Amino acid sequence: MALKDFAFKVLKKDKFARCGLIETHRGNINTPAFMPVGTQATVKACTIDDIKKTGSEIILSNTYHLMIRPGVDRIQSAGGLHNFMNCDLPILTDSGGFQVMSLSKLNKIDREKGAIFNSHVDGKKFFLSPEESIRIQLGLNSDIVMIMDECPRKSNDYELIKKSMDLSLYWAERSKKAFGKNPHKALFGIVQGGLFKDLRIKSLSELIKIGFDGYAMGGLAVGESQNEMFNVLDDVKEYLPDEKPHYLMGVGTPSDIIGAVKRGIDMFDCVLPTRSGRTGLAFTWNGRLNIKNNKYQSDNTPLDPNCSNLNLNKYSKNYLNHLFNTNEILASMLLTLHNINFYQELMSSIRKNISEGTFDQFHDKYIDKL
Repeated sequence: MALKDFAFKVLKKDKFARCGLIETHRGNINTPAFMPVGTQATVKACTIDDIKKTGSEIILSNTYHLMIRPGVDRIQSAGGLHNFMNCDLPILTDSGGFQVMSLSKLNKIDREKGAIFNSHVDGKKFFLSPEESIRIQLGLNSDIVMIMDECPRKSNDYELIKKSMDLSLYWAERSKKAFGKNPHKALFGIVQGGLFKDLRIKSLSELIKIGFDGYAMGGLAVGESQNEMFNVLDDVKEYLPDEKPHYLMGVGTPSDIIGAVKRGIDMFDCVLPTRSGRTGLAFTWNGRLNIKNNKYQSDNTPLDPNCSNLNLNKYSKNYLNHLFNTNEILASMLLTLHNINFYQELMSSIRKNISEGTFDQFHDKYIDKL
């Protein structure tokens, strides 16, 4: 039986904010959507069954980490990434470009060969070209594949950012050719250009000419302020193709997400809810709280009475404080699950308010609170 083709449709708009539906052969994804990050074929401290119970409809994994450990051949021997990690949700894989920039001890960028780098684990030398990145992602059997791009660090050097953008566009063409015809999968282009409006618009327009199934905003989780990020999104929001999904990579806080949705973004991923869960930081509808704080030692109320899913409120702040202060593994498990659940409740509320035409009021109520 033929696999269902990848598709996207906008269901409702409230100015630039949109509700939509991504259709894949593994299941549908309601947008705006948040993707929990399963970098190394696991969402840390959570089972896939628990992730699904939060309402998550897609997860993200990473080419760079999986090519280093355990290696794509080992995953292919298990029948692909979904079988390897026992995940029946759609999976988006990042190309590895960001990790080459941020993690590698040594890296060299070659226009033709791609990224030449030493593993952050054992120093072993790797080559990652646009073609190799696509080959690996197809080998992993990803549902949404990202092009290979260069993700530069934040810089005010116009010529440096332009050179990087031009390289990413060249690699985008090569990525598209390497991807071939896979209608049941999607290939997303990545817009670069730093904080420069003309470069961002140029990058997007050239990517549209090449033609992709979705368009991602890259290079915006590299140290810029929230206002700088929102300014970039304001610069391009009128140029993003309405009939394609828009993805903001590596972002972010609940406030970041609310502000980005207002500017037309449909998809998000970030390690923040899981990493924070392992360090004692909880996200709630009343803002963030550090459960390790001594003031919670006698607080027998739940983390967030407004979060009802998964019955996590049966665990008090007092108990969670005890778990963290005694380094119990259960502490990370419970708080990570709580945070992912909060993020999915946030996305559900965003979609509801867009559908009802009340997103502006929701935005103004929570943009500075969360």
